[in-house]
Amino acid sequence: MADEQQFIENGLQRSQIDEFFAEELGRAGYGGMDVAKTPMGTQIVLKAEKPGMVIGKGGENIRKVTTALEEKFDLEDPQIDVQEVDEPDLNARIVADRLANALERGWYFRKAGHTTIDRIMEAGALGAEIVLSGKVTGARSRVEKFNRGYIKHNGEPAEEIVDEGQATAVMKLGTIGVTVKIIPPNAELPDDFRIHDDVDPEELVPEAVEANEAEGVDELLEGEPEAADVDADADEPAAEAPDEGEAEEVVEEVVESDAEADEEFEEVEVPGDEGVEEELEELEEDVEAEAEELVAEMEDEDEDDDGGDA
Repeated sequence: MADEQQFIENGLQRSQIDEFFAEELGRAGYGGMDVAKTPMGTQIVLKAEKPGMVIGKGGENIRKVTTALEEKFDLEDPQIDVQEVDEPDLNARIVADRLANALERGWYFRKAGHTTIDRIMEAGALGAEIVLSGKVTGARSRVEKFNRGYIKHNGEPAEEIVDEGQATAVMKLGTIGVTVKIIPPNAELPDDFRIHDDVDPEELVPEAVEANEAEGVDELLEGEPEAADVDADADEPAAEAPDEGEAEEVVEEVVESDAEADEEFEEVEVPGDEGVEEELEELEEDVEAEAEELVAEMEDEDEDDDGGDA
């Protein structure tokens, strides 16, 4: 069998076993499981709020569960170890089952959500999120979220650090999906940092100090530039100096261009207010003289016309 098919079959089997335990041990406060295959058989670690109910009187319940695992899932010699959950309010699976049961008993979703998330934060969690999706109050489905503290939604911390649990509440109007995410206390997140005052770096991070000494970074910074850089600079051709004759020609061209520029941009005297007034007076006199000449010509023409008529 190919590795991909084996991987898919193992995941499917694991999810089926998880659903089986959730149905059989729901009243005992089932909080998840861990499955590991060993040379001696299959080791299963169960987490429960009430381990006594899982084991049963004289181990009766645990024997029934072991027999069912052998018959339904073909597990070779399953060995079940039951562990008690230290803080049920920090187990996402148990909290989701409790919230689903509260909704089925008739609790208003908003009151149930706020009460549950407050209990999670009081237990010492760094952050929590509750998502209710479905026909919460009416005929139309919607999503309601309750957030507290700090929560991660993606990346490796969301898979490794965040504890996620799901449950389903069967209501008259329809089913409601319950999803709970919890970051447990004392979780080391990648974006956390601490500042140490008056501490020798060798005591905290001796490996980094040794690597720095091995690479000799300080020596490289203080030392002279490498020979390759010096050779590269020396190989570059130097700029050729111009001959004396060429230098004189260039100077003459620059001087001629400056002289031409001075001729083109000669200063123009701008007349002041007195000059403008004088010009205006001359224009007025010229206009008056022309007007008098025109009037005199017109009078002469009128006299000639009168003489001709007589």
